[in-house]
Amino acid sequence: MTSPNINNSAAKFDRIRRAHQSEVAEDYVEMIAELIEETGEARTVDLAARFGVTSPTVNAIIQRLQREDLVESRPYRSIFLTDAGRDLAEASRKRHKIVYDFLVSIGVPPQIAEEDAEGVEHHVSPETLAVFETITKLRLG
Repeated sequence: MTSPNINNSAAKFDRIRRAHQSEVAEDYVEMIAELIEETGEARTVDLAARFGVTSPTVNAIIQRLQREDLVESRPYRSIFLTDAGRDLAEASRKRHKIVYDFLVSIGVPPQIAEEDAEGVEHHVSPETLAVFETITKLRLG
């Protein structure tokens, strides 16, 4: 029989692995949405510049996002979010804001809070996120 500690450990690391797998997709759809809002379009070259990666790297990720029905793209055209991609971008943006607001509310400088929120938003559980949001509302009124 497997001990409860082993089961808990396995479940914890399974959740972390799943968070890592979705992290890139969330970052990309969030950035695509941001580029579309700022400039009216999202292009491979812009994504490569923002993420500090090569265009072939972006192309590979965009192909993955197409298979996951999060984006639509055609050769020599901008990249567009599907409804599912827009929903994921909005959920990711909301999580980021909650984590950022919480960190600032407890005294973390805004620049550091922005950087830390970028990583935490992908790994925080819904339960912890809800507590962050509640604490922030109480502190900021």
